[in-house]
Amino acid sequence: MSHPDEVLPAPAPVLSMSPVTIAAPERGDDLQVRVTVPAAGDGLPVVVFSHGMTLTQDDYVPLAAYWAARGFVVVQPTHLDSLGLAPADPRTPRIWRIRTDDLTGILDRLDVIEAAVPGLDGRVDRDRIAVAGHSWGAQTASTLVGARVLDSQGVAGESMTDPRVRAAVLLCLPGTGGADLSPMGAEYFPFMSPDFTDLKAPSLIVAGDQDQSPLSVRGPEWFTDGYRLAPGATDLVTLAGGEHGLGGIQGAHDTRTTDESPERVAIVQQATTAYLRTALGLDDNAWPAVRAALADDPQVAVESR
Repeated sequence: MSHPDEVLPAPAPVLSMSPVTIAAPERGDDLQVRVTVPAAGDGLPVVVFSHGMTLTQDDYVPLAAYWAARGFVVVQPTHLDSLGLAPADPRTPRIWRIRTDDLTGILDRLDVIEAAVPGLDGRVDRDRIAVAGHSWGAQTASTLVGARVLDSQGVAGESMTDPRVRAAVLLCLPGTGGADLSPMGAEYFPFMSPDFTDLKAPSLIVAGDQDQSPLSVRGPEWFTDGYRLAPGATDLVTLAGGEHGLGGIQGAHDTRTTDESPERVAIVQQATTAYLRTALGLDDNAWPAVRAALADDPQVAVESR
């Protein structure tokens, strides 16, 4: 059985540029992004990554650098909620919606990003685009592949599906809302009430079997709802002993990781890279081969359908 790293491309040098500024007058603050790219190569697929609460474009280096070293252009915005937005700010009630607009705005302005990063212009494959995210960022990313937000009456809101996005990687994706939210979750995050019915793009869900969220009255299985309920969620990777940081995918800037494990981070890196390569049509064998290799690893369980 091959080791997962033997299935994936050998790592190549990467370049990272930050901040790249995208004008967004309707947002109130221009959108700042970090762009991490392979130093060489053409026809590069794109991953737009949405961060979790209080994090920024400068976090998740373990993932962004790994993906870029294996051929992806990784674009990481800093959402408004990480800029110290006051509760009384009129944008606060719509912050979840503005997060989605940040991701679609990046896709709308890929030309700006290509021009801003030296040597990137003309190297991007705009037909191979994926979204990814962690925690709140996973919910944000999921809206571009079909998830919708239920209102207080349980009615699904508008679809924000973006046809340019072909696949998603959703790490610690929040589960269903309503009675499943804790009092704190219902008060501060009422928009974490997803409807996964129309999430039909190929998606990988990654969860930790020890991830106990204060936002839900349920246990770690809350973070697997997307796999159970979304028609497009083809695979679920569950990390044994994994908590909300999945071993430390946020990187050194975030000191809240309580389950630090380079081994778990490596599994997330390998699984997500392989899945993206197969889902975006780069290598049909990548995900099946890595999935088979992980089947013998006691640190991880993989479900597929």
